[in-house]
Amino acid sequence: MSQGINRYKADLREIRFRLFEHFGLGDLLGAPPFEDWDQETVNMILAEVYQFACDEIGPTNSVGDQEGCKLVDGVVTTPTGFKKAWKKLNDAGYRNMSAPEKLGGSGAPFSVGVCAEEFIAGANAAFAMYPGLTIGAAEVIAHFGEERELDLYARRMFAGEWAGTMCLTEPQAGSDVGAATTKAAKQADGTYKIEGTKIFISAGDHDLTDNIIHLVLARTEAAPVGTKGLSLFIVPRNKIGPNGEVLGNNDVTVGSLEHKMGINGSSTAVLNFGDNGDCVGELVGTEECRGMRQMFHMMNFARIGVGLQGLSVASSAYLNALAYAKERKQGPNIREWKNPEAPKVPIIQHPDVRRMLVDMKARVEGIRALILKLANHTDRQRALDGKDADKAAYHQGQVDLLVPIVKAYASDQAFRICETAIQTYGGAGYLRDHPVEQYCRDSKIFSIYEGTNHIQAMDLVGRKLAQRGGANVQAFAADVGKFIAANKNHPRLATGVGELANAMDSLTQTAMKFMGWFQSGELELVPLSANCFLELMAETAIGWLLLDGAVIAAAKSAAIEDDNEDKAFYEGKVKSAQFFARNVLPLVPARAKVIANGDRSALEIPDTGL
Repeated sequence: MSQGINRYKADLREIRFRLFEHFGLGDLLGAPPFEDWDQETVNMILAEVYQFACDEIGPTNSVGDQEGCKLVDGVVTTPTGFKKAWKKLNDAGYRNMSAPEKLGGSGAPFSVGVCAEEFIAGANAAFAMYPGLTIGAAEVIAHFGEERELDLYARRMFAGEWAGTMCLTEPQAGSDVGAATTKAAKQADGTYKIEGTKIFISAGDHDLTDNIIHLVLARTEAAPVGTKGLSLFIVPRNKIGPNGEVLGNNDVTVGSLEHKMGINGSSTAVLNFGDNGDCVGELVGTEECRGMRQMFHMMNFARIGVGLQGLSVASSAYLNALAYAKERKQGPNIREWKNPEAPKVPIIQHPDVRRMLVDMKARVEGIRALILKLANHTDRQRALDGKDADKAAYHQGQVDLLVPIVKAYASDQAFRICETAIQTYGGAGYLRDHPVEQYCRDSKIFSIYEGTNHIQAMDLVGRKLAQRGGANVQAFAADVGKFIAANKNHPRLATGVGELANAMDSLTQTAMKFMGWFQSGELELVPLSANCFLELMAETAIGWLLLDGAVIAAAKSAAIEDDNEDKAFYEGKVKSAQFFARNVLPLVPARAKVIANGDRSALEIPDTGL
């Protein structure tokens, strides 16, 4: 297999459609807080970032997969090309565009930052974890820390001078974060001695920077049990001198690197803190037992990021499969199947291949629409902050509601879309000659880390549906209902809108079913059906957004001539929305029926019968 070749692909035309034609980002540009941005600038920057991703990051993807990270004598090294890509990325400032200028960012809309991150993560998902975690950790320190902590740590992290991680998971605790036992003993000078072991730490150690700032959840002396007793600490890998200079090791050591199915270029580490009693950290901010609240600020950012990782990898898998299907000739057209002399045709002409391609297209573009809808809500909340409290709360409420859906559905579907891409290639897709087998391996982790997708489903049904007294989910339903009422007689999309109406009815009835289980004490039925509910809500939302975009596309298509190059683009939007509405949305009522059945078989089967 050739090394150092970029295989990453993205569709800039599709992204511009979602940003400006579908979600109206242009309405926000040129006014605070985005007064320095206009549509031309956004398009120029995104084209630059995409080219950068293809030129500088994409060639490291297969190299990182093959070489992996290495741990020798306690020192971790990253694959060939990673250090160069890290420096160029931070010099260009592309990873930090949405941060305020006072923190070294460009103050770009979150929607723009999301698109840039799609390019970076799609070009090399493993590499993207190093800057992604660094920015996330820096934002926590900037948001909750003291001014001194912002100056000493966060600014250097935003600039890429130092890196960052978050350290939650422990061997005995797993996803049960409240069972963490890492200790933090306060010292006379106000610092804390940290002692414990953390596992599955993404980008846990590396050679990209001369220091790594770990955010570590630990329990102080006499702290209450469970998550309420956890505090968050800034723990540098290397000690820092009075003038910010990097000194010797802070008693933070790498126990091992995990050998993984994918994302081999990311150094997933076991970290030991304080084996020699000399690991020193400081509290984020000034109050103990605020760790989970502080960490969730980063977790929400990370969960959106994981959804983006899923989208970026799935999108490139689809586009690579599409390009292959247009080039690979095999078999005659179905109408000539009895003619032994019929010419071979590109496999894109075969009906089942076309089915797989449009299925991938609809899911990829639907997930992108879902993520950019969330990002658009974020930008509108920022624009309304301090001006219209009710509207700002509405937009923030939609962000809160969509986060677990974005993380779970995008990451689940990424693996399935990559699987479909392999199937499109046939046997060639199973080979390393093509990128889709790596995409499939890399994407499996997305549904596991940053909170497994069952945790996301339980967050949705256990917290988000009832948030703000149910106002967030009611507002979501009202938005979908308004669209249905306006387009139920659409000349081209009425059938799809009807399927959306059926799906929305099923979603509403199922949400009431969960409320009934909570009220009647049948709590065991909630986790049994939570995953299914999240999937049906995600597909209802995506069906709505695809149809919403298709209404715009249908009008644009009708207004241009057949020989206009945008004609096929807009027709593609209409047809992929119709496909999703006719092939996926009808499954939502079926899933709702499964949930309503309240089947207890999984609970009742004896352990020895499994």
